Amino acid sequence: MSLHKSMAPPAAEQGFMAGYLDALSLVERLHRLLLDVIKDEFERVGVLDINAVQALLLFNIGDNEVTAGELKSRGYYQGSNVSYNLKKLVEMEYMHHQKCEIDRRSVRVRLTPKGRKIRDVVTELFGRHAEGMQAHAVLGTDGIDQIAGSLRRVERYWTDQIRYIY
Repeated sequence: MSLHKSMAPPAAEQGFMAGYLDALSLVERLHRLLLDVIKDEFERVGVLDINAVQALLLFNIGDNEVTAGELKSRGYYQGSNVSYNLKKLVEMEYMHHQKCEIDRRSVRVRLTPKGRKIRDVVTELFGRHAEGMQAHAVLGTDGIDQIAGSLRRVERYWTDQIRYIY
């Protein structure tokens, strides 16, 4: 037996690692593809002044009124440039902002009617996708529940790694 073989992880471990790396790549590709799908929809309906990240942010905020800090903690926004996107959305009148009564340093944001229209476009797009996936047997209720459950477990694991390892 060579030294190289004895140091190599078992085949099952290598298989899991390959699958894990493939899943990571797939999650990243799906997120980018989602942004492309949203961008394409906005081009189709003639909305050209907003990008897909901003549209997804409006969709995720929905009818809530939140602070910039809450956007990340509630999972509405995962990017590092939340302040830039909020500023642009306020400038383009997709969002209202006002200082909090209790903490004047904090700003609360909510959608304007113009922002709600964008949210509605994304909601309709996702509704068509959900219907299409079921109609074409891409995914059923059990399949989507399994995917969502698995992704939540990965999210919890990664969150625990951030909180407890560093």
